[in-house]
Amino acid sequence: MPRLRRLSGREVCKILEAYGFAEVRQRGSHVVMQRKLPGTTITVPVPDHREIKTGTLLSIIRQSQVPRAAFETQ
Repeated sequence: MPRLRRLSGREVCKILEAYGFAEVRQRGSHVVMQRKLPGTTITVPVPDHREIKTGTLLSIIRQSQVPRAAFETQ
């Protein structure tokens, strides 16, 4: 399994936007991204840091249901 890239919060937001998420608000250093689906809404908080820790990135991947491959090294 390829390794996860070291990403900033803004880079993660761009990846999520490519999968249909939109920024709904920002408070302090966290950006809240949402994706509306029929019957449900997925909400994912993303820390706007220079580098997101691996455990935090894994949590974002799990919550967003975006394929892990979108965050891995090429």
